[in-house]
Amino acid sequence: MSSPMSPRRDAQRNHARLLSEARRLFAERGIDAPLDELATRAGVGAGTVYRHFASRDALVRELYDTAVAELHQFAPEILGAETGWRSVELYLERLGAWVADSPFLPAVMRRVAELDPSYRPGAEFEAAIDGLVARAQAEGSLRADVTAVDLSVLVDMLGSLGQYGRQYLPFWRRQLTIVLDGLRARPGTTPMPVAGQAFAAFHDMSHAKGPRPAG
Repeated sequence: MSSPMSPRRDAQRNHARLLSEARRLFAERGIDAPLDELATRAGVGAGTVYRHFASRDALVRELYDTAVAELHQFAPEILGAETGWRSVELYLERLGAWVADSPFLPAVMRRVAELDPSYRPGAEFEAAIDGLVARAQAEGSLRADVTAVDLSVLVDMLGSLGQYGRQYLPFWRRQLTIVLDGLRARPGTTPMPVAGQAFAAFHDMSHAKGPRPAG
């Protein structure tokens, strides 16, 4: 005799499987890939997809919220590191790898920004990143002219290596090493040519970025 909780457990399993397959599908074909294909990959009917996600935008919004939750999961390790410099290393390493492994994220961010410009959960990380930058600079390990936005841009740059496909992922730490060496405080560094961008402006820009127009 089946447990009365079985339908709920089945629904939870289907939901998790749909999210997992959506990540793979959107990474391969973009966030406008056919949802019928998502159903096929997840081994469910098309109706099941729409029972869990009323629309494509609802699915995209949940992928975005899942990404924000994953960022929170990184925080204890990054912020609890033994030194400020180790926090910087972990921030770039963990988030760079995460973005590289999730090439659908920029499109998800743009779509959510279009759907609800006032929805800004990513802005809550500003104080934490400012704090790890200040800690590393106070101990003399991080260049004094580096900002939280600089680190966030570098995460994007490292994460963009995911565009080459999974075959490049074993090599991306070469670029991470070059970046980290450039961030270290030492005599003779080249001064920054301009002041850094404000975090709020970077947040809005990163959620609106898309392909550069031709011409």
